[in-house]
Amino acid sequence: MVRVSETTGLSGVTVRTFHDYVCSPWAHRLKLARPTTTLDVLRVGARYDVAELVSGNSILLWFVESRRIRRERSNVNLPVDLIALLHEPSPCYVTTLMPDGSPQMTQTWVDTDGEHIVINTVQGFQKVKNVERDPRVAVTVSDPSNPFRYYAVRGRVVGITTEGGAEHIEALAQRYLGGPYPWYGGRNQTRVILTISADKIHGMG
Repeated sequence: MVRVSETTGLSGVTVRTFHDYVCSPWAHRLKLARPTTTLDVLRVGARYDVAELVSGNSILLWFVESRRIRRERSNVNLPVDLIALLHEPSPCYVTTLMPDGSPQMTQTWVDTDGEHIVINTVQGFQKVKNVERDPRVAVTVSDPSNPFRYYAVRGRVVGITTEGGAEHIEALAQRYLGGPYPWYGGRNQTRVILTISADKIHGMG
């Protein structure tokens, strides 16, 4: 949904704001020096479906399109130092979102394909259910030799697959345990690989 609000500055210029509730809380502001018939028909404080607004309205079409481009181009490259940590037995915490919006955090092993953060988990686990519903995640990876040096990443799951999951967890076990994976929950588990694209990265230490 998109909500419309309006304010008038000291210069008399009207600023009508379209608050985007579909993808993110950011708002885009359009300054209107004079009344615009197409926009004036939108009631201030009302909420509209995006499809309804786009129909026959080039300004709002531009607004929705710019939102889509912003979303598609938001991924960022992983820093070289973070990639190095992802190739080590580094402590990692991943946070997903529960249905009510509350955070759910677990410690996990972590890996990378050079472009994404890769996590191996189990089908049916809560974090898998969460990312299937809402792909947004936060990941923290710290230096195993210095916990005060870490990277905090906000991003989204862009891939979920069971293909190669068992082989991948065995490779991670060699890195983290120095031996075969103990299969704590039994060998009947279905391993799942989550591929995460980073949107924001913050490093400390």
